[in-house]
Amino acid sequence: MSVKVKIPTILRTLTNNQKEVTSEGQTVKELIESLESQYPGIRDRLLKEGEVHKFMNIYVNEDDIRFKNQLATDIKSSDVITILPAVAGG
Repeated sequence: MSVKVKIPTILRTLTNNQKEVTSEGQTVKELIESLESQYPGIRDRLLKEGEVHKFMNIYVNEDDIRFKNQLATDIKSSDVITILPAVAGG
């Protein structure tokens, strides 16, 4: 199933400067693997040692996957996936 993925500016060099792409998967993990096949290198920017990189946040609609089933979070065709880099500072 195809879902919309919002790409942050920092990753757009990997997606041909597209701020929104379409990809497939039934879970967030499957979606990331699909994105990797379309846009090589994106997985390494999102994952570290098989988990979401601590400086990246992934949302399914408005829900942070850290508070759901993480990479096993289910997605459906009406969902919008948002990838946001973590912001730090004071």
